[in-house]
Amino acid sequence: MISAGDFRKGTTFEMDGDVWQVMDFQHVKPGKGAAFVRTKIRSVMSGANKDITFNPNDKYQEARIETKDMQYLYNDGTLYYFMDPNTYDQIPIEKDSVEDAIVYIKENDMATLRFYKDKAFEVNPPNFVELTVTKTEPGVKGDTATGAVKPATVETGATVNVPLFVEEGDVIKIDTRSNEYLSRV
Repeated sequence: MISAGDFRKGTTFEMDGDVWQVMDFQHVKPGKGAAFVRTKIRSVMSGANKDITFNPNDKYQEARIETKDMQYLYNDGTLYYFMDPNTYDQIPIEKDSVEDAIVYIKENDMATLRFYKDKAFEVNPPNFVELTVTKTEPGVKGDTATGAVKPATVETGATVNVPLFVEEGDVIKIDTRSNEYLSRV
């Protein structure tokens, strides 16, 4: 059991039949009245966000979230298959759990999966990926002093704003957390 007064960023707990993760918290001790904990929490299963105020003495069951690095194999149209490289077990995951991450992951790339009670609920790509540009407009010669950018589509389907000098066929490094171009490789 964990009390609301012990909440920290990243803490996971069970409440109302769902698993919640603390995204932000603030311990408040007003001049009059009892102290309380103001939190912003997110459901790890559905992704819904809530702002809730807790009594610091409220107790909740702590939720154990397991994290595994797994290899992305393929998709069959509706399910995406990941393999544990240690046991070779394959796990099918529905599109709604992977749709944010899959635009950065190629087949055979590693990804981090999060599990609750042996059910995968979230897929995270590596923080930095190197992907090949498959489609972009040619840059306008002489327009480099402004720091202008143009959209480019990479091999996985993600669209990233890149500098004008990047051309089709270039391999670029992307920060997946912010969808930002970092450099040519």
